[in-house]
Amino acid sequence: MLKSLFLSLIIAFGFSTTASAACDKGSKTVFSCLAAKGKLIQVCDSGKTIDYSFGKPDLSPEIVVRVPRGEASTFQWQGIGRYMSYSVVVPNGNTVYSVFWSVDRLSETHAVEAGVYVEVDKKLVATVKCLDAKSIVQNIEGIDLKPVVD
Repeated sequence: MLKSLFLSLIIAFGFSTTASAACDKGSKTVFSCLAAKGKLIQVCDSGKTIDYSFGKPDLSPEIVVRVPRGEASTFQWQGIGRYMSYSVVVPNGNTVYSVFWSVDRLSETHAVEAGVYVEVDKKLVATVKCLDAKSIVQNIEGIDLKPVVD
């Protein structure tokens, strides 16, 4: 009895988390994953804007940044090298959020690394990594944004 109640709570919590974590209606999920402390990293393509958010899926996000599509940029793997890497860069004043996804093509496990780099005044101040490759939704590859300029 207690076991089934516990299982029901886990299932219900899982469904509510997924439902509240979705991009707004009419938007496409470019990237999402669960990070440490149950935080959700998410990028949505709303057509005219690229939207970055970070926070607990069942609460209002701690950070929400909406930028006109022309202000966001992307890095797309060029087909060379061991790591297939993609990113979406969302600027917010002197802060830049670089949401990334990378896979080691040559390892037997094809290890995935994903998350967000946070830069303030062009200095890296935080790296938040996704906890579990299974929680990652990655649609960065091929996104129609201007290329990142170094």
